[in-house]
Order: sequence, then C-alpha cells, then structure tokens
Amino acid sequence: MNHFPIGLTPAAAATLPGHPFVGYRDGSLQVENLSLSALAREHGTPLFVYSKAAMLDALAAYQRGFAGRVAQICYAMKANSSLGVLQVFAQAGCGFDIVSGGELVRALAAGAEAAKIIFSGVGKTRAEMRQALAAGIGCFNVESEAELDVLSDVALTMNLRAPVSIRVNPNVDPKTHPYISTGLKGNKFGIAHEDTLRIYRHAASLKGLRIVGIDCHIGSQITEAMPYLDAMDRVLDLVAAIEAAGMALEHIDFGGGLGIDYQPDDTPPAADALWRQLLAKLDARGYGGKKLMIEPGRSLVGNAGVCVTEVLYVKLGEQKNFCIIDAAMNDLPRPALYQAFHAIVPLTAAGESAAAVPEARYDVVGPVCESGDWIGHDRMLRVAAGDLLAVLSAGAYCMSMASNYNSRGRAAELLVDGSRVHLIRQRETVQDQMRQERLVTPEAAGAARPVPQSKAEPLSLR
Repeated sequence: MNHFPIGLTPAAAATLPGHPFVGYRDGSLQVENLSLSALAREHGTPLFVYSKAAMLDALAAYQRGFAGRVAQICYAMKANSSLGVLQVFAQAGCGFDIVSGGELVRALAAGAEAAKIIFSGVGKTRAEMRQALAAGIGCFNVESEAELDVLSDVALTMNLRAPVSIRVNPNVDPKTHPYISTGLKGNKFGIAHEDTLRIYRHAASLKGLRIVGIDCHIGSQITEAMPYLDAMDRVLDLVAAIEAAGMALEHIDFGGGLGIDYQPDDTPPAADALWRQLLAKLDARGYGGKKLMIEPGRSLVGNAGVCVTEVLYVKLGEQKNFCIIDAAMNDLPRPALYQAFHAIVPLTAAGESAAAVPEARYDVVGPVCESGDWIGHDRMLRVAAGDLLAVLSAGAYCMSMASNYNSRGRAAELLVDGSRVHLIRQRETVQDQMRQERLVTPEAAGAARPVPQSKAEPLSLR
C-alpha cells in the first residue's frame, strides 16, 4: 500500500499532492508561503486550508488547452461551494455548473454572471426552475423527457423560453468508482444514447424551450483519456444526427470529471494535454468551430486543499494500532463513502515526535461513533498525542459534503494567497447548529420557542 513515511526526502516531498503549492520548506509543511503549524495554532483544528495559487494554476491548464477556441469553463461547484472558493473562480472569469437552487444563490453571491451558469441535476423542482429563469441563467442541462415538459410549462407561465441542453448518457465506462460513474446505462443520469434524437424532436416541439446545446458527463475521478475520446465520438455522432434533423446546436458541453493524483499510482493526464487530444478529434470531425463548454470541479480544487488535524490519542493493540485524530468522517467523508485514499503527512518533515517514539503502522481514525469513521488504513507514522498531521487532497468533496453528525461543528476554512491568509468560514458552534431548531411547548398549541442559546464560552479547540 502506498504511504508517505516520516523523514521525507526532497524527492519524496516533490511528490506530495498539491506540489509546489503544498510542500515542505525548512522542514515545515507550508501552503504557499505560510506554515500550517502556525495557522493551526492561531485557528485551531480541524482546519481546512486552500491555496489560491493552486486553484488558478489548475484553471490555467484548461485555459491553455482552449487557447484560440470559443470556450466557457464552468466550475462544478458541488466539489467545493464555499463562498471564498467560488469568488476565486468568479473573479477569474469562470462560469458555474450548479445542481440546486441553493448553489445558484451561492454562485450569484460570490459574483457569478448568471448568463454563465449551467443548471444540471436529475431532480430540479418547479421552484428551482422559476428561480433560475428569473435569474437569467445560461442553460438548463435537462436529464429526462419529463423534465423537458415541466420546464417548458414553468417557462411559459413566466412568458419566457428556457435555454436547454439535453444531457446524453453515452454508455461509456469511465473506469472509476461506481458511485461516481455517471455515463453508463444503469446510472440515473441523462438520456439514453438511442433515445436522444427523439427527445430532441420533442424538445423542439415545446413552446417554452429553446434548444442551445448538447451535454455529456461520464463520471468523476477519471484518470485515463480513452473514456473521454470514446464519449466524444458518440456525442459527435449525435450532433450530426440532430443537426441533420434541422435542430442547430450552439454549443457542445463535454462535462468534467478529470481526476487528480491522490496517490502516486494516480496518473491523470494534464488538462491541457487531454484537451489537445479531444480538440484534434473535434477538428477531424468538423466541429472545431462550435462553442465548447466544460464543467471541471475536483481537478480545479482537489489538490489545492489540506485538512490540518491534531492527534488526540495513540491506541496500541495486539492486532491493530490506532491514531485517533480530531478530524472525522463528518469533516472528511470520502474514505467512509468511497474507500478513498488521502495522503496523511506530518507538519514537520522529520515528525514532531521523531526523537521520542518509534515509527509504527496505524489506522488513522476520528472520534465519531462509527466503525466507518476512518481517514486512512495502514499508514506508517511516528506520532504522539498533540502532534499535528495534514490530510492532503482535501479541497474537493470534503467541506461541501461535511455534516453535523454527532453534533460536531463544521471546521474553519482559510484561503491562502501568497503570504496572506483570509478566514473564509468561521468555525461552526453548537449554537450555530441549533439556531433554526425549536423546542415544543405544551402551553401553546402550534407554537414553539427557540432553543436557549448558551452563554458559556466555547470550548478550546487546542
């Protein structure tokens, strides 16, 4: 099993996910120019820290890939929807791929242009459709025939025509975890490839709709180019058939899903290299002049984020050793959900306890009362209570999927920009969690009183 041992050599340090924006300098793990140990001392743990430069560098690879093309990059904000992160991409000119009315509100609050927003998802409600139409979003990615009918009806009640792109399920295997595969026949997403032309004809007959494009998304954490190339062939076959039937398409949306290097065995193609291959195929098929849209998420933010956590206890056993940390499955849900790997490294290259304890193999686990609350299995570490560790590649699908399970508050978030740091989310308190809850009172039927807010000082986090 791959692991990142204590005593990292310069060569090993260069392999850390997030390098060169996350790495050791003078023996201390840093994000850009700031020490994670210093940030943890000031802000407590668990703590999410993001590199602005890493996000913009990942975006630049896509921008290089689309140089000279008519293209729109829409950040898939479900990967990380924190306002400070969204603001980085809005200011960089990105559009946004949303999947709920709540994400629409967040994107607009962060400075997104409504016309650059795409609304995806299989279960849009009428209220969400009205909300998005009123905002003037650029396109709805429609995922079923029934949704077309409802969206047309909603648009007509507003005297509008909804711009639509139909999401096609090309039945291509993305070779990823089954929970994040979205382009196979058995998945809930999109229109079956063989039904696409009929569904487009139906959309063209609805007065409340305006066809603007075609959409395809086959999965997430894809580390090979071939699934994208296969999907492009199948989508372009459909483009030819749809336009031959008299329905012009303004754009082709190839979705997102490009993976990141959570561990050394993960070797996804660079975004610009991948798009050179895809654009060559697009040109060969005669569609290089079409407007292109993509929806990257994880590949823009995944390796830009680190979760800093404190070792609470070291528990030695006959069969297994446990390193118990203060971050848990409510903060970092990917291991519990997908058996996912995250590198776990010390905040000092030699390990804070290097002189005091021997290196040993541990399961790294959190304090939540579930056996599934693990962050890493079989990791070689030299640790003692009070040491700080960094869980790497924590920028995507961690905070956006975080919960209050066990009444645990969500962690604080920092955005690092060179030598500056911005607090973009305050640590959540129990009072924050209870604010919308009400106690039932017997004296007033149908009425309830707010939960009393404690005046006690919050517990120290360090």
